[in-house]
Amino acid sequence: MNVWAHIADCLERGGACALVTVALAEGSSPRDSGARMIVTGNAEFHGTIGGGTLEFEAIRRAAAAVQTGVPAFSLQTVSLGPDLGQCCGGRVQLAIEVLTTEALDQARHLASLEAKQGSFQTEARVTEQGLGQRRVSRRSCPGLFAIETDETSGSRSIIEQFGTRRRALFLFGAGHVGKALVLALAPLPFEIFWIDSRREQFPGPVPAKVHKIASASPASELDQAPDGSFVLAMTHSHALDEEIMARALLQQRFAYCGVIGSATKRARFQKRLNARGLNDALVARMVCPVGVTAVNSKQPAAIAAGIAVDLLVRDEACHQQAASGKGLAQKRTHGR
Repeated sequence: MNVWAHIADCLERGGACALVTVALAEGSSPRDSGARMIVTGNAEFHGTIGGGTLEFEAIRRAAAAVQTGVPAFSLQTVSLGPDLGQCCGGRVQLAIEVLTTEALDQARHLASLEAKQGSFQTEARVTEQGLGQRRVSRRSCPGLFAIETDETSGSRSIIEQFGTRRRALFLFGAGHVGKALVLALAPLPFEIFWIDSRREQFPGPVPAKVHKIASASPASELDQAPDGSFVLAMTHSHALDEEIMARALLQQRFAYCGVIGSATKRARFQKRLNARGLNDALVARMVCPVGVTAVNSKQPAAIAAGIAVDLLVRDEACHQQAASGKGLAQKRTHGR
């Protein structure tokens, strides 16, 4: 969700709104820290902090705060069982910030950063009048939302991450499964570079963050891919799939290298890639078959759903690995 674009729109139309953020989540809670929604004075809202009674109560409180028309910032702790009668057993701390037209210029600026930059961090001082002016910060934030207290002055600052960190996916092949996969991944945190040698295979309109690339030399497009990208081949040609996998594996800088196919295709690719000089350790990084293999349907949409789930799991694992200080595996020599 583009948080600041929604806030700017609300301020332009209604004069005030509230940004509700899960500041802290403990135990079994509906959403993690950093989940957000925007609430207006008449209880219209964008986004979600997990639904259910917690969200219903948060909307009620936020709407009441907006109706005062006064900028404000508060932290409210809610125990889901004792306070709301929910069975989850967790506890959350909600940050409710009322923004008025005074924050419109700031909202427009941050909305432009969301559109152009993707992910960015801000820092703001907590004051008696609410939250001070946000400034873009390069300080590391342990999550999407953090509160820091100055030990000397006792002043508090809010450090937040906005926007979406999107994994670059270099998707080769604009066939039936490729088309279904692009749609399945549309709401997920991926930026897709969709490559095919056949320009006419691409549909007209595509989701945001999808870049259509008609290339006479598809495999060479990998040279432009950022480190840590995912690479997935599902072209009309097994020879081209092989070329893409060979190029991707040899570069040893991609977080995922997959090719659609069966166990038989994998075995044949193993021999062919070995013949190209790739050793078994390199080839072992190739994923084939791809997706959730428990899905038996061969309908394009079903195959795409299984692949989307697998890519999402792998993306989350990569972020967790990066947070723990572990990067890509050490590079290996090519020969046997």
